[in-house]
Amino acid sequence: MRAFANAVGLLVSLMPAYALAQTGGEFKSMNIIVGFSPGGGYDSYARVLSRHMDRYLPGHPRVVVQNMPGGSSLKAVLYLDGPSAPKDGTMMTAFNPGLIIDSLLAPGKAELKFDQVAWVGSISQDFRVCYSWGETGIKTFADLQKYPQFNIGAPAAGSSTYINAAELKSIFGVKVRHVTGYPGSADERLAIERRELDGGCGAWSSNPQEWLDKKKINPLVTFSADPVPNLDQPVPYAVDLVKDELDKQVVRLLSSADPLGRPYVVSKQVPADRLALLRKAFDETVADAQFIADATKMTLPVSPINGQDSERRIAEIYAASEDVRQRARKAVQ
Repeated sequence: MRAFANAVGLLVSLMPAYALAQTGGEFKSMNIIVGFSPGGGYDSYARVLSRHMDRYLPGHPRVVVQNMPGGSSLKAVLYLDGPSAPKDGTMMTAFNPGLIIDSLLAPGKAELKFDQVAWVGSISQDFRVCYSWGETGIKTFADLQKYPQFNIGAPAAGSSTYINAAELKSIFGVKVRHVTGYPGSADERLAIERRELDGGCGAWSSNPQEWLDKKKINPLVTFSADPVPNLDQPVPYAVDLVKDELDKQVVRLLSSADPLGRPYVVSKQVPADRLALLRKAFDETVADAQFIADATKMTLPVSPINGQDSERRIAEIYAASEDVRQRARKAVQ
């Protein structure tokens, strides 16, 4: 009896170590949940990532991309902590970083803060440009400011596109009309070609190569301080067009999540050792020559940020002063 008790005691004492070994072992599966419909930039990046990341994950599982549009990708982020989602690092979400700013300015609406998720990293900075469809006749930012009504689509309020369009309206006086409800940028582009929309604001790399080759769109202003890859003409930087110092800070704040342009997160409940394996696999994948060649072929810029740096940037965003926050709230209403 005593021997049996000792054996049970030994088994119990080993259970945490065994559980840790299981948690930190091979990945049996891997799913990337994209918060938008297929065909857009977030989906394209995720599918390139899925084709290469298996080589660096222990166990080399097949990496499956699934689309879960809703709430400008908020639905996909919230799903990570839902009852049916695994909490072992085998599911991560790609989402719109505009939600980060939305969570800062309207915390009750966004339902979570992005220091409440575990950051895996970001593949590339979001080089955001507002542009017009060529048939509108809008060729410059000055033309845009004179246009009677500029229709811009977005998934929902709080997305990066919506925020950029709101800045055009409140800070630069552009007569913007928001048209929401599009599940992804691919749907917005179809609406632009149908002339339901007059243009858009988004990652320049997400635009079809045909649009760029045939000059079907005219870039008007960028919200990225760094040079925009594959943009072959000078375009003004939004901050340089602003005269008021507080408004300059507001534009910078509203663009502060753009360096996290193609982000990937998992539930905060994922064990630390498992997160470390996932981060390592992500970092090695985005530095892989085959991955970079694949992304380059699809004109998808790669400028990665690791998980630790992503978390540091989130802390800096949430440290914004209250006066800048208040002005920013007014700007995006």
